[in-house]
Amino acid sequence: WTIWPSGRPSMADLVRVGVGDDYDVLVGRGIATFAVDLLADWVAKVLVVHAPTGRDLAALLAARIEAGGRTAYLHEVPDAEAAKTPIVAAQAWGVLGQAGFTRSDAVIGVGGGAVTDVAGFIAATWLRGVAVVQVPTSLVGMVDAAVGGKTGINTAEGKNLVGSFHPPAGVVCDIATLNTLPRAELVAGMDEVVKHGFIADPRTIELIEADPAAALDPAGDVLAELVERSIRVKAAVVAADLRESSLREILNYGHTFAHAVEQVEGYSWRHGNAVSVGLVYAAALGRLAGRTPADVAARHTEILTSLGLPVTYPSAGGQAWPRLLTAMRRDKKSRGALLRFVVLDDLATPGRLEGPDEALLEAAFAELAS
Repeated sequence: WTIWPSGRPSMADLVRVGVGDDYDVLVGRGIATFAVDLLADWVAKVLVVHAPTGRDLAALLAARIEAGGRTAYLHEVPDAEAAKTPIVAAQAWGVLGQAGFTRSDAVIGVGGGAVTDVAGFIAATWLRGVAVVQVPTSLVGMVDAAVGGKTGINTAEGKNLVGSFHPPAGVVCDIATLNTLPRAELVAGMDEVVKHGFIADPRTIELIEADPAAALDPAGDVLAELVERSIRVKAAVVAADLRESSLREILNYGHTFAHAVEQVEGYSWRHGNAVSVGLVYAAALGRLAGRTPADVAARHTEILTSLGLPVTYPSAGGQAWPRLLTAMRRDKKSRGALLRFVVLDDLATPGRLEGPDEALLEAAFAELAS
């Protein structure tokens, strides 16, 4: 990581997206170190939680923290879903305890969606809550995981079943960090952008359909616009329903099946790939239930395929279904034995499908084999 040729960007070089009146998401290029400016004046100690791939940026942030007269602690966690375990969280609590962190200190999360999830969880649970600033460096982290205050870790029984709502003090989305992402990771992050387009922002769908290659160019203006539009969708929903009591459930579109796939596959699937298949499943389920128009359902497969995301599940013809169904019954939206899904009644018109017949669920699953 280097200092930008023209010097540090100014506040005029970024876009602010407010999440209600609670905090801002800053979006721009070369703005990662603004995360330090979002810390309250009284913060004396900062734990910078990062994955191995975020080591250099974390060190840059730590240097800026130290230059401001504060004490920085670098704490590396595993990459991807391996970071989201009780053991990893406990190791961080140990560091906080040994360093004497109080409620006036803070955490910064640097990395992909899994890292910001666990960094937020660490902050939410230490002394029942200390401040956290998120610096997502992956596409999925920027448009989804780091925005909204959801924190969590996984257990053997399912994904994100242990967690807390803990809004950050701020989020800094530095588009320049996407230049370093492997192509597969960038593609995998587009699932959430597509999801936000289908549930709330048709213009996002139009931009991707018009030029899928431009949508995947981290140096171009199209992807920057897609990131901003996606964050605005997430921010608007979260501001209206922080604790997922109603409206926020629409953000789980495609995720009920996706989380089941991740669990059954031992978290060997990229989250974005699982959500892509989950979106196709939700579209098929909605169509079979007479809710989603056939052309809208078909559009899912077309747009995801154009981005290089998977639209079929290799185990759809095997013995995976009973295990997937069991996993879906543990989904956070379920109420008792009642399975609940988000489906589309039209483009940008999400609704609930409650208690669908098991034969309907399996019929939608069968479509993923073709």
